[in-house]
Amino acid sequence: MNALAPFDTVQITEIAEEIFAAMIDGEPGLLGPWLDGPITLVDPLHAWVEMHDVFSGRVVLSTETSTAHELVRGLLGMGPDEAVSEDDLVDAFGEVANVVGGNLKALLPTQGRLTLPQVDRTAPATVGSVRFDGAVLSWRGLPLEISVWSI
Repeated sequence: MNALAPFDTVQITEIAEEIFAAMIDGEPGLLGPWLDGPITLVDPLHAWVEMHDVFSGRVVLSTETSTAHELVRGLLGMGPDEAVSEDDLVDAFGEVANVVGGNLKALLPTQGRLTLPQVDRTAPATVGSVRFDGAVLSWRGLPLEISVWSI
């Protein structure tokens, strides 16, 4: 863990595992460490929230757009072949980032402010930011990265 970051890869992973089991999968064990080396996203989708208090940072979830569609289907209880609207994609993937960020914020010594989630195909700017920590995870065999940045 970076000396300035209030949480580490283990905590990020544990929080994500709990959230996915409760919100998306209905059971534990479908989210775990990614063991296949570095990931390269071809058609990425990013969702993020920012924390403002003692620690000012951004929590970013990044995955393939097709994986985000699967996450949305799981979260909304949709069938495997149901079409995901752009509104549902933005709302639901943003909500996952919001819940992950909110749970990480709960680890801070004081409870500051969490922004509304943002969702975009382009990652948020990192100029002037430092990547504190993160986790590359496998959800049902598909890559998902959660990273924490200073802002």
